[in-house]
Amino acid sequence: MASANPKTAAGDARPPAPPASTETIADPGALGLAGFAMTTFVLSAFNAGLLSDTLETVVLPLALFYGGIAQLLAGMWEFRRANTFAATAFSSYGAFWLGFAYYISHVAPKLPAAHAYQATGLFLLAWAIFTTYMIIPALRTSGAVLAVIVLLAITYILLTIGAFAQSTGIDKVGGWVGFVTAVVAWYASCASAANSTWKRTVLPVFPLG
Repeated sequence: MASANPKTAAGDARPPAPPASTETIADPGALGLAGFAMTTFVLSAFNAGLLSDTLETVVLPLALFYGGIAQLLAGMWEFRRANTFAATAFSSYGAFWLGFAYYISHVAPKLPAAHAYQATGLFLLAWAIFTTYMIIPALRTSGAVLAVIVLLAITYILLTIGAFAQSTGIDKVGGWVGFVTAVVAWYASCASAANSTWKRTVLPVFPLG
């Protein structure tokens, strides 16, 4: 009896393509930017000299759970969405906040007091370098994201100089630039959440790509 499908019988037919996946992943950018913004905002209050340094440990819970873990998770989801820039940025800055929390709570107290500023300066310098080169891929994202990265690079550079020079004045300037960075990141987060929820442009992010 002849086969109902001659091509199959001949052995040259390909199996039918699997149905298209209906799985969707929400944009994790709003979460990543929000975690980054809030933690930066709180830390900048101390860098700008608005609050006593004796209260700075209030940053640690945010650095661990929101700026750290939540932002790291956002980076992992961005890998799933094949967004290399966002995946690299969120994963890295999530790791920064986790590392910062560990550094402040476990490493800094054990450093020699006379040279601790050099360790802090080196730590910040490495992140200044990373953030500065991230400006290049950010040029293909949006004006809002580019502004966050540029402002963050300036913040890191100022804090690095302030640490090596042991200058509270430069630290304060870095803190104020950090405030602006946090506000712009909050705007980008709000725009991402609002535009995704309303399915239209509610707040512009000024695409560059």
